[in-house]
Amino acid sequence: MAGIGFSLRDLARRDDVLGTLRAFMHATLVAAGPWLVTILCLGTLSIVATDLAADQDVAIFRIVVIYNFGFSLTLTGPVAIVVTRYLADQIYVRNVSEGPGMLLGALGMMAAIQLPFVIGLYGFAIDAPLEVRLAAIASYIVTGALWIAGVFLSTLKDFRTITTAFLVGMGSGLGAGIVLGQYGAAGLLSGFTIGLCIVLYALVARIFAEYPYPVINPLGFAPYFKRYWDLALTALAYNMAIWVDKWIMWLEPDRTVEAGALVSYPLYDSAMFLAYMTILPAMALFVLIVETAFFERYMAFFAQIRGHGTWARIRSAQLDLIDTVGEGFRILVVLQGAITYLAILLAPSIFTALGVSFAEMGMFRLGVLGALFHSLLLFVLIVFAYFDLRMLALKITLFFLASNAAFTALSFYAGFAWYGYGYFASALASFLIAYTIMLRKLANLPYLSFVESNPSIRAQKAD
Repeated sequence: MAGIGFSLRDLARRDDVLGTLRAFMHATLVAAGPWLVTILCLGTLSIVATDLAADQDVAIFRIVVIYNFGFSLTLTGPVAIVVTRYLADQIYVRNVSEGPGMLLGALGMMAAIQLPFVIGLYGFAIDAPLEVRLAAIASYIVTGALWIAGVFLSTLKDFRTITTAFLVGMGSGLGAGIVLGQYGAAGLLSGFTIGLCIVLYALVARIFAEYPYPVINPLGFAPYFKRYWDLALTALAYNMAIWVDKWIMWLEPDRTVEAGALVSYPLYDSAMFLAYMTILPAMALFVLIVETAFFERYMAFFAQIRGHGTWARIRSAQLDLIDTVGEGFRILVVLQGAITYLAILLAPSIFTALGVSFAEMGMFRLGVLGALFHSLLLFVLIVFAYFDLRMLALKITLFFLASNAAFTALSFYAGFAWYGYGYFASALASFLIAYTIMLRKLANLPYLSFVESNPSIRAQKAD
């Protein structure tokens, strides 16, 4: 996302406060637009719909949106990350003529992979009227399509259009949901999906405008699955790691079951989703400042290598890069740490204002602490991606997945007072391990660049 980061940074450098606020808002939507729209629309409609539809309809709407969000993100991740890599390589060689075809091919692959799952779930597993089943399937596919369109967001310099699309789509989804809420779960899902469709339409239109080429080679990225299988598996493991604690907590004796098959534990789910909202400022700051500065030092370091610079210059560029990483971490720790502290301190007031049950407070506070280290872990994984440390990133994400599952299972059997400790402990342990490895890799960056990441040496080792 460094490309759009430069444009947003220029906007933030205006002399007025408005420019900074606009840049921060744009960065937030670029970093987490689909996630933000889903959470805000879900939360608002769940509250408003209590006066429009029966409690059971609201509950079905809520759990369907959660299932669609979680499973579409998990299953779309491998496709999205491979398309991202292919698009980045095409941009590097200054040939983006395959952009429109790539988008359509990725959307088609996403639908082909996930339609059997979603039709099996909503078409046969649940007990609900036909209109609810169809609305759930449609909402799932549109949500999955948004994850694919999100791949192209960081390449679109018209960030005002991006922001407008998300804001209009969010408002339309809320409005349509309120109007159609009288028709029960099907009406709520249809209204919510209308908002997502508006966002998707606007983004796809902007992508086609940005890449004014005919549709060619729609599956040109497909060979990259064999070449970058570890990258696809990393995306799958990372997204599973985000959700595995919820899946385990859905076994709680006080869980709810909607439509005969849709299981959830609302106390834990809502506490964690609310905790995740605290990450948004850090994600926006990362796009706006941290990654942009890192990218500049990263390019300067490799410019010295490609230009056959002296050891002194390469070493100086390495130290600048290490200083930039350290400064980025300090910025994120200060910002996210302050937000974490305020969220924990003001939790009673927040829960009162939002009408959230105080039974969720312990889980929320632990979730906020976990989100702090989760955001820092994400920064480390992005650093690994820049240096093409794919197997290392895969191992870290697999540890995150396994530890979150194990620690959550332990907290589950320990009892209610321990709920939330699993995610927190897993995020903390994963970050500490990843951060320690990153420091060692950065300290040996010349060796990493000349030997460990050298494609020819990798090929010889493979032989």
